[in-house]
Amino acid sequence: MEFPAFTGELEDWSTLNSSIGFAELLIGNGASQAVWRKFAYSSLFDEAQTTRNRPLSATELSVFRALDTSNFEQVLSALKNSIRVNAALTINSSSPRHRYFAIKEALIHAVRSVHIPWSLMQASGLERINRALSQYQTVYSGNYDLLNYWAIMQAPAAFEDLFRGADSTFAPDNCQRQGTATRMLYLHGGMHLVKNSDGSTRLLNSSESTLLASFAINRLGDIPLFVNEGSSADKLKAIRSSDYLSFCYSQLAQAKDRLCIFGHSLAAQDQHLIQALQQAGLQTLAISIYPHNPLFIAQQKQHYTSLFAAQQVELRFFDALSHPLGDPELRIAAPAAP
Repeated sequence: MEFPAFTGELEDWSTLNSSIGFAELLIGNGASQAVWRKFAYSSLFDEAQTTRNRPLSATELSVFRALDTSNFEQVLSALKNSIRVNAALTINSSSPRHRYFAIKEALIHAVRSVHIPWSLMQASGLERINRALSQYQTVYSGNYDLLNYWAIMQAPAAFEDLFRGADSTFAPDNCQRQGTATRMLYLHGGMHLVKNSDGSTRLLNSSESTLLASFAINRLGDIPLFVNEGSSADKLKAIRSSDYLSFCYSQLAQAKDRLCIFGHSLAAQDQHLIQALQQAGLQTLAISIYPHNPLFIAQQKQHYTSLFAAQQVELRFFDALSHPLGDPELRIAAPAAP
């Protein structure tokens, strides 16, 4: 299919939002990179092989190869099941358990190695992110870092999560919207979420300053719940294995008129999100583009247009720097190496 020639022009977000109004927002890694450039890593799996503190060993890498995946959640779940089977069959083998905790430790160190430290966060920046997110009825986050969670905790009354069960567990039968607070849905999980031994999802109750440091749960059943590497099919499989992630995904695919996308490339590994958006029957889709240069802007416009060519949806492209989440003043520079 041929598309008309695209220009390098972008709309201003404030003007666009004032004229149309967008009640729902999907954010991707670009929103995190706007604050901390080190979030631009390509693969946690690659990072876990080279991290200085606790890299994956050859034995641990063999588990990933055996399962033909680079997804930590799948490997940890498989090892957990092996431990249970061995116990049921009275097989005396400690190897699966040792590998389980070793791989989880490598994952934790990989995440910590790229995550912005709490000590560098600025209250003013978190408050600005909080205000930006609170302008929407629903925010879908494709990120699993702690930036949005930290920002929400600056004024939590303006937001609602769905962890209303005992011990802050997600309750599928208690998902009705309550009041006008912004609903925050983590499509790929997050560092503040864990998968309980029974498959349910729990919100970690830690303070903002200690949550990153405490991301090392020692309970066997506590698997960090975030979907990272792997194909779109792998991600969708992991999403469907979680009641919480399945609910969030279903909400994205639910019928809606307008949606804003900020900082999300919708690449091949995001095909499951693209399908959900296509299913939503959108009339207007506002998409942020970083204004690198006119050629880049034109290429990005063509990319997004090709994704929704079969849908009756109006695409509006705006300058990412004009959106509150893309404000250059939010950026925090990494300290110089000693």
